[in-house]
Amino acid sequence: MEKTATLNLRVNPVVKQRAEEVLSRLGIPMSTAIDIYLNQISLKGGIPFAITLPQASASINADLMSADEIHSKLFDGYKDAVSGNTHDASAAFSEFRKKQ
Repeated sequence: MEKTATLNLRVNPVVKQRAEEVLSRLGIPMSTAIDIYLNQISLKGGIPFAITLPQASASINADLMSADEIHSKLFDGYKDAVSGNTHDASAAFSEFRKKQ
């Protein structure tokens, strides 16, 4: 099918860079990836994947805890902070981003 339509998009540059890195490893140009996505929307009659809110694990989901469990976790965190059992936030987030 001939490609004659043009899309102008504004996207987050970090998201674009990450996607380009993956697509490059796959050998797929960005325009082809977007074309695949649009075709899947047409074929599926909607977004071709589930769009849901991330689910926190039960061990950290306060909605699933009793008040006593929440207070216990907060107290444990307080004890860690007082005893110096902490990690630098920027280093922790940096490690988290590497795993994604």
